[in-house]
Amino acid sequence: MIQSLLLFVLAGICEIGGGYLFWLWLREDKSPWLAVIGIVILAVYGVVPTLQPATFGRAYAAYGGVFIVLSILWGWIVDRIAPDKYDLLGGWIALLGVLVIMYAPRR
Repeated sequence: MIQSLLLFVLAGICEIGGGYLFWLWLREDKSPWLAVIGIVILAVYGVVPTLQPATFGRAYAAYGGVFIVLSILWGWIVDRIAPDKYDLLGGWIALLGVLVIMYAPRR
């Protein structure tokens, strides 16, 4: 379970980080090299979820919840916008959904 959660976090950092580099290039007029680096990071993101032991649909459904939590954290750490109580509540609900989707006992 720990390895699976770490893979979710790595995939999320790759997707958010690669997208953020594109954001900087397009929205904040930064170097085009940031877009190139973003492409490479997004390619890594494409590979990381394939390392999950779950099926594609289940892994990507659960990843959506992890992405929500990581996006809230990214905004807090990188953009310096503290989450409010509704961000935190929504993040906890999403994380609970991840745990149910990925790790609930199945027959």
